[in-house]
Amino acid sequence: MAYDEALADRVREVLAGERDLIERRMFGGLAFLIGGNMAVGVSGQGGLMVRVGKEASADLIATTPAEPMMMRGREMGGWLRVDAEAVADDAALAEWVDRGAALARSLPVKRQEPPALA
Repeated sequence: MAYDEALADRVREVLAGERDLIERRMFGGLAFLIGGNMAVGVSGQGGLMVRVGKEASADLIATTPAEPMMMRGREMGGWLRVDAEAVADDAALAEWVDRGAALARSLPVKRQEPPALA
């Protein structure tokens, strides 16, 4: 399944003006990296992948519609999956994207390779 282009456009709007932002196709979806660190992704399975950190994961799973992010049958610590329905509202989407962006900004900047030319 291809990722949701309309959701990707909405994420772009939230991240407009973000320094050191790169988009990269990853994991069957579209990842948004800040300073070389993945912040959020539009999943090929629908919805968002959000980087929140291991410390925040349990509380967010208990208090929001987020679920643990699973990849190849394994839980990805510090990452949550948020269904598209839970981010249908622009304010809800911005809240999740801002969470992921804040975490990515808090990490050391990684050297970024320029995108390959097609």
